[in-house]
Amino acid sequence: MSLMQVEEPEPVPRSGGLFGHPVWNLGFRPFYLASALLAALAVPLWLARYYGWLPVLAKVDLAWHMHEMIFGMAIAVVVGFLFTAGRNWTGLWTPVRGHLAALVALWLAGRVALLTVGGAVGALVDLLFLPCAIWPLWQVMRRSKNSRNYMFVVLLSLLTLANALYHAVWLGWLSLPLMAPAHGAILMIVLIESLIGTRVIPMFTRNGAPGTVPKVVPTLDKVSVGLLIASALAWVAALPGWLVAPLCVAAGLVLLYRLAGWQPQRTARVPLLWVLHLSYGWIGVGFTLLALAALGMVSASAAFHALTVGSMAGLIIGMMTRTSLGHTGRPLLAGRTEFWMYMAIQVGAVARVLASLLTQPELREGLMVLATVGWTLAFWLFLAKYARYLGQPRIDGKEG
Repeated sequence: MSLMQVEEPEPVPRSGGLFGHPVWNLGFRPFYLASALLAALAVPLWLARYYGWLPVLAKVDLAWHMHEMIFGMAIAVVVGFLFTAGRNWTGLWTPVRGHLAALVALWLAGRVALLTVGGAVGALVDLLFLPCAIWPLWQVMRRSKNSRNYMFVVLLSLLTLANALYHAVWLGWLSLPLMAPAHGAILMIVLIESLIGTRVIPMFTRNGAPGTVPKVVPTLDKVSVGLLIASALAWVAALPGWLVAPLCVAAGLVLLYRLAGWQPQRTARVPLLWVLHLSYGWIGVGFTLLALAALGMVSASAAFHALTVGSMAGLIIGMMTRTSLGHTGRPLLAGRTEFWMYMAIQVGAVARVLASLLTQPELREGLMVLATVGWTLAFWLFLAKYARYLGQPRIDGKEG
C-alpha cells in the first residue's frame, strides 16, 4: 500500500498506567484481538442455538448472527486496519492509549447490549461505535489533506447507515427485508476488500515472491470497481434478474482476470501471499454465484457465504497475520500455525458454500459442522499465537 512519507511524524501521545500497555499502542492490536475472539465464540454459539443444543439465550437468532458477523466482527477488523493504515498514510496519530481503549470498550458494550438488553437500548449502544470511530479517522485525513483515502470514511459512513437500517428493520420500525441492509453492508465491505487488495496484493507479491511481475492495469482496476458497485446496487435494489445477473458475472470475471495477472500461481510456496490471492478470488466466485442467485438457480446464501467466509474471513485472517507481524517488527514469515489457520478457513468456506448448495439434510448438516470447525479453529489458532505478539511492544523498538 502506498504510504505518505512524513519527515517529522507527530509524536506518540503519552499515557501511563493501564493505558500505557502495548495493546493500546495502535488500533490493530486490540481490535484484531477483539474481533478474533468474537469470531471464535459467536459462530459455534449460533450453530449450537440453531440446532437446539443451547435452548437458552433466545437473542442468539439468525438476525443476531448476521449482525455480529458483519457489524461486530468484520467492522472491528476494518476499523483496526484503517486506524493503523491511517497512521502510515498521514503521519498523524489515530486513536491510541485511553482514546483507543474507550473505543474498544464502546464496541464491546454494543456486543454485550445486543446479547443481554437488546431492543432499542441495545441498538442505540451498538450504533454509537462507528460514528465515534469514523470521526478521528476523518480528522487525521483532513488535517493531512489525504484526499485519496476519503473514500474509506464515506464507506464507513454508509456502513453506519446500513447498521441503522438493520436495527430499524430488526425492531419492526421499518418494513423492509432484513437481508437488504445486511447484503448492502456485506457488499460494501467486499468493496473495501477490493480497494485495499488492489493496492497491496500486487505489491506484496512483487516483494515476497522473487521473480514475479504482477500485471497492474489502472484503467481495468477502475472498471472492476465500477462493476462491483453497479452489481451491488442492482442486487440491493432488487432489480430484475436479467439485469443483475450480467452485471454480477461481469464483475466476477473482470476481478478474476485481474487476479490472474497478479500471478497467483507463483505464490504457492508463500502462505502469506497465497492466502490473499485465494481469498481475493472468492470475491469473483461470490459474484458469479450472485448472478446465478439472481436467476433463481442457486440460493443467495451460497453467494453471500462465498463472500463472507471465503473472501471476507480469508482476507481478514491473511491481513491480520501479515499486519500483526509487520507492525510488531517481526519477519513476514508464516509458519505451521499460519498454514493451518489459512487452510482451516478455506476448508470452512468450501464447506459452508456447499452446505448452501446441497439439499440433502444429513450432508448439509455435516458440512455446516465442518464449516464451523474450520472457521473456529482458524480464529482460535490466531489468538493462540498472536495474542502474545499483540500484547508486547514492537521487538524492533519502534513505536506502534
